[in-house]
Amino acid sequence: MMRSMFAAISGLKNHQTMMDVVGNNIANVNTTGFKQSRTTFQDILSQTLRGASGPQGGRGGVNAEQVGLGVLISGIDTIQSQGTLQSTGKSTDMAIQGDGYFVMSDGRQKFFTRDGAFDLALDGTLASASSGLHLLGWQANPLTGVIDTTVPAGNIAVPVGAGMIGKPSAALDIAGNLNSNTAPGAASATPPGAPVTLSSTVYDSLGNAIPISLTYTKTATADTWSVAATTTATGVTVALAPAANVVFTPQGRVASGGTPTLTLTMATTGATSPQNVVMDMTQMTQLAASPSDVTSSTDGSSAGSLTSFTVGQAGDITGLYSNGFKQPLGQIALASFSNPSGLSKAGGNLFSASANSGTANIGMPDSSGRGQIATGFLEGSNVDLAQQFTNMIMAERGFQANSKVITTSDEILQDLVNLKR
Repeated sequence: MMRSMFAAISGLKNHQTMMDVVGNNIANVNTTGFKQSRTTFQDILSQTLRGASGPQGGRGGVNAEQVGLGVLISGIDTIQSQGTLQSTGKSTDMAIQGDGYFVMSDGRQKFFTRDGAFDLALDGTLASASSGLHLLGWQANPLTGVIDTTVPAGNIAVPVGAGMIGKPSAALDIAGNLNSNTAPGAASATPPGAPVTLSSTVYDSLGNAIPISLTYTKTATADTWSVAATTTATGVTVALAPAANVVFTPQGRVASGGTPTLTLTMATTGATSPQNVVMDMTQMTQLAASPSDVTSSTDGSSAGSLTSFTVGQAGDITGLYSNGFKQPLGQIALASFSNPSGLSKAGGNLFSASANSGTANIGMPDSSGRGQIATGFLEGSNVDLAQQFTNMIMAERGFQANSKVITTSDEILQDLVNLKR
């Protein structure tokens, strides 16, 4: 009789634990990045009243007689399924689509989370808005923009407002069409020609913008145009070497002379002098059509300051500067685990590695099974309310049934006591 009471008591205790898990899941239905838990049960060691015996003497075998001694919780598992992504529109909010965890650190210990609610800290680093833990990744070289992901991940700084030095132009790309029906000769010739003038800009080593005028004039030689370069910048002279003559094929493609060097000589600006800029005119055409706009682009830029940044799906952080230049700032790291369900909850939407989760495999997003990053979104809780309410009913009925077993056992014991009156 006492066995039934003790078994029922274990049922009460463990169904109460199940209700605790359900209550915690429901309480966190709106917690960012929360992962619901699940309770599973197992029976306790059974008491054997009679052992099993095999067939003998022409009789069949006899099964064992065992009485169970109650129930135990076999596990409280964390369900690491994807939560719903919720749009926030905030550039520092991030969500992971797929597997993986953001890597956070307090300078001593690493934590892992699916909560991507980040802010820029006072020192410009990306940190959790609630805990202040730093988001880990790799910083780009401020001069070259190169990111070395082979070194250990560290804090990522996004220095909004910080300046960048100007980048001297080393290349000038030119594209567009020159009308093959244009009369040869300069504008002053008889009959007059029709030079095509392109206004462009290159930058010196100090970030100064130097206006350049390129004049294309068709020569008397078939399919050949001369190119002259001038500038209005004070103290700056320009020259083309070799003397530029662009020769086109009968099909209107550049045959030769498409890559002259523009040499800038700075007399008074203090910038590096001379400065060579390689021109690429190989994409120009000479067709029997009205001249299209002749356009140019250079790899140089003036000095500027960081105004904003973007985060790509692969976790790459790109800075946008006031001079229109873009430069890599850093790379966010994600961690993956052999057994994500083995992670231990550390509070504050954080997980820590355990002996059964495996070590963290830290690397770039969108690689090696790690998910992509969605900017301007947060991952909601993966709690299924319908399932939790069903579990609540099951826990309630289980508790109720076990309490009934205790009541019934008590009544039987009372009858035994009353046998002696």
